[in-house]
Amino acid sequence: MIHVFAFYLFAVMTVASGAITILSRNPVHSVLWLILAFFNAAGLMVLTGAEFIALLLVIVYVGAVAVLFLFVVMMLDIDFAELRAGFVRYFPFGALVALVLLAEIVLGVGAYHAGGIELGSPDGSAAAPAGASNIEAIGGLLYSRYLFLFEAAGIVLLVSMIGAIVLTHRQRGGVRGQSISKQNARRPEEATVNVKPEVGKGVTL
Repeated sequence: MIHVFAFYLFAVMTVASGAITILSRNPVHSVLWLILAFFNAAGLMVLTGAEFIALLLVIVYVGAVAVLFLFVVMMLDIDFAELRAGFVRYFPFGALVALVLLAEIVLGVGAYHAGGIELGSPDGSAAAPAGASNIEAIGGLLYSRYLFLFEAAGIVLLVSMIGAIVLTHRQRGGVRGQSISKQNARRPEEATVNVKPEVGKGVTL
């Protein structure tokens, strides 16, 4: 009984928070509702026995992606009046995208009711060992059968990270470069100044 109650609770909260994410006028509030949707989706994954996917939702999406969105949105100087003014201009394109998504949903539901696609019979090589948890089974597959693909994905991510660093630190006009040695050579008395402002005088810039 508790599993059924938890499922409906997580499902309703996921759908509701996802809808509020789309309908919210404030981008910061949208990101916060998106984080709530991720947490409830992680709860659904735990109920289905996919605790590895639940951990990915919390660690990767909530701890990295959603927080990054939140920081970027809060640091940007967003003009909400300008955003609302552009709604009418982009409404035809948005309506076209909505119709395409609706057609894809209808097509997907029709394909689901038509029957699944036979991709082949399993040979049992990817079956989870007896008594092993979901995380242990995935780890066993990643570091045995799919080791080279896993390492290739890591190399792709490493190359993309190096490319982002190179693009960030390239020489650009009007941008001051960072001197690590000069920063390390600074002494405390050069970086801070102790002052004793008088009461009611404020701070002199």
